[in-house]
Amino acid sequence: MDTVETLALTLGAGWAAGLNLYAAVFMLGYMGATGNVDLPPGLEILSDPMVMTAAGIMYCVEFFADKTPGVDTGWDAIHTFIRIPAGAMLAAGAVSGLGVSEAAEFAAFLVGGTMAASSHLTKTGSRILINTSPEPVTNWTASVAEDVAVIGGLWAALHYPIAFLVLLGVFLLLVIWLLPKIWRALKRLLHRIRTFFSGRKNASPPAGGSRKDILKSLYHDAGGKPKE
Repeated sequence: MDTVETLALTLGAGWAAGLNLYAAVFMLGYMGATGNVDLPPGLEILSDPMVMTAAGIMYCVEFFADKTPGVDTGWDAIHTFIRIPAGAMLAAGAVSGLGVSEAAEFAAFLVGGTMAASSHLTKTGSRILINTSPEPVTNWTASVAEDVAVIGGLWAALHYPIAFLVLLGVFLLLVIWLLPKIWRALKRLLHRIRTFFSGRKNASPPAGGSRKDILKSLYHDAGGKPKE
């Protein structure tokens, strides 16, 4: 693999792991096992039948969990601690055994983890907002689109690395623009949830009345009989 191909695989593996780790592992392993691509030495283990079987089973589990509103949010929360480290390891594996220095491997580890974090956080935040919609079609559509993006993205990274790097650059610009908006929307959503469960109402006390009159009114509303 030349420098551009290695760079595309390094960034692509980290990015794909943040969206769907098991699809990424299975896709890379399948392409390596069938001879479609020559995986770098650090990723050849993905072609092992045991690894592919485990990734395939977990992908089937995630396929249904990721398309169930509410369940997908819990699944994503748990996988915050799985996808990001795994993305870093896949990126490091993409350069391992190619004669690069340990510093280069560690740099790939950091970059891969960052790519996985960016795609994972964007996915998780957008899914929480999508789940506020009462109909499930949007959730299913988003999940299928993510699966297609992972499979198609890794295929492009291995066969058309320059085109993939351009599209990945567009994705990163979109993330930079989108994440602050998602964060603000999530803050508003959490505020509404806290307000709902606290039972508070957006009502102000009656205008023009003394403190004593206001307290008497509140006591009366609670079912008491204030003393005159």
